[in-house]
Amino acid sequence: MDSATLACVIAGAYLCGSIPTAYLAGYAIKRVDIRQFGSGNVGASNAMRLLGKGWGIAILLFDAVKGLVPVVLVQHVYLTGDAGVQHYAIAAALAALVGHVFPVWLRFRGGKGVATGLGVMTALLPLAVAIALPVFITVVAVSRFISLGSITAAALLPGFFFINHTLPADAELFVFVCTACIFVIYKHKSNIRRIIAGEENRLGEKRADSPAKPV
Repeated sequence: MDSATLACVIAGAYLCGSIPTAYLAGYAIKRVDIRQFGSGNVGASNAMRLLGKGWGIAILLFDAVKGLVPVVLVQHVYLTGDAGVQHYAIAAALAALVGHVFPVWLRFRGGKGVATGLGVMTALLPLAVAIALPVFITVVAVSRFISLGSITAAALLPGFFFINHTLPADAELFVFVCTACIFVIYKHKSNIRRIIAGEENRLGEKRADSPAKPV
């Protein structure tokens, strides 16, 4: 890989992934800092509690797109046909995910990576995501825990990888998928504790939190 090209890919993908969608929406719509509301997470689930279901879905989609776009641009626009295109695509995927979770604009404290992870995985593993997504929807519909759906889908995705990929041919991609999924699950450690304790907020429930403080 060319080092200058790689640096541009990483920088561009990081900046795209680091757009703090939920934070900007909370400030623009209600003039509040979403980090001081609910779980304090800068993600679609917390935004849904603050801004409503419609805005929550819109933020989720935007967060997914900001992960999808950099990878697709590498794969099908700027570096298509390059012998190292998969390496660049994986680098873009990692940088976009890191940008969302550790955005420079919010002192490196961002979301948990679910929606942006969905975006990058859709670009890299569309068939595996097409199978994992109904699993996520089913788990959320039955349990009403968005976090549990996210954890379950992340846990199963490395297995779905083998539907149309093999080792060792796609070993680098498999390592990235496993690492990203483990990281997403790790970021949900507080949700796991709350689920076990029976304290996790279910979809549609109103949390008895104090109102957000004005920015």
